[in-house]
Amino acid sequence: MRRTPPTGETGTRRTPEDLLATARAGDGESFRELIEPYRRELQVHCYRILGSVQDAEDLVQETLLAAWSGIGGFEERSSVRTWLYRIATNRCLNALRAGSRRPHEYAAYRSEVPLPEPSHRQAEPSWLEPYPDVLLDQITDHVPGPEARYEVRESVSLAFLAALQQLPPRQRAVLVLRDVLGFRAAEVAGILDTTENAVTSALNRARSALAHELPVRESAPLPNSPQERRIVDDFVRAFESGDVDAIVSMLTDDARLTMPPMPLVYQGLDDVRHFLATVALRNGGRHVLIPTRANRQPAFGCYLRDPRNPILHAHGVLVLSLTGDRITALTRFVDNSLLTAFGLPRSLRV
Repeated sequence: MRRTPPTGETGTRRTPEDLLATARAGDGESFRELIEPYRRELQVHCYRILGSVQDAEDLVQETLLAAWSGIGGFEERSSVRTWLYRIATNRCLNALRAGSRRPHEYAAYRSEVPLPEPSHRQAEPSWLEPYPDVLLDQITDHVPGPEARYEVRESVSLAFLAALQQLPPRQRAVLVLRDVLGFRAAEVAGILDTTENAVTSALNRARSALAHELPVRESAPLPNSPQERRIVDDFVRAFESGDVDAIVSMLTDDARLTMPPMPLVYQGLDDVRHFLATVALRNGGRHVLIPTRANRQPAFGCYLRDPRNPILHAHGVLVLSLTGDRITALTRFVDNSLLTAFGLPRSLRV
């Protein structure tokens, strides 16, 4: 829902120009009203670059504190939105250079059984986390610039973001600013304090690398469409009953199973089947899936039944990637603390 613009003492609505003027004079409420329409989109921007929901929220807070501290010196050479993106992008790049932002529970994670040899291993852990749709729904409508090459739904998908994380940080930022948000090359050069030629060169390298990482596929069903609901319902029945064959019948031939941040990839029907049969579903129907949504894709809070009492214990977040009427990827995030971002508890009583 759009916020109603604030009114002054006379009852007239204050324009963004009025808010900027009073914010520069030190009025905190005017500053909050001025930046509020951009807060959630800035968080998604930071998430695209960092891959972490919590890190993105932290960086947005840092961005807004820096903006408040520097509002008096804002010279209006760009829009407020572009100025905020400049601060946020550079804060994200600094965070990536520092290399200190990492999930806390990865080191403590241990599988209950030995994991089978994966199809292949990534060079390093994947720090990508799922992003709740409920947060995406809060973004104020801002139409990307005419040069944007990706629709919003595609640019928050796990496949796109996983490929994005493989790019060097600066290429990652350039591609997001140009191809996702549609900023002009000159604007991106100003945001990154570089030249237009450097932006164009980085963008060309990023596009080439991303094209290699992202296969061309049939479109996914529309969110909450009858086709998507049918696939999700069939999957839940099969998974909760421990029916490995039924799940495998729903997969594409090159389907992938991953468990971020572990750098293990199980790809192809045989490897995914073996993993499901020997690890995920080895004890049959012990799982309960609580539906939610992440990255505009079907997702679930995963819980395991305790045979000794009526308690369901958290077992990560599972996200499905769909193409046509098939599942192309199963991504299980092993960090149970992620459940809180989806409003789900660590345990449930049945």
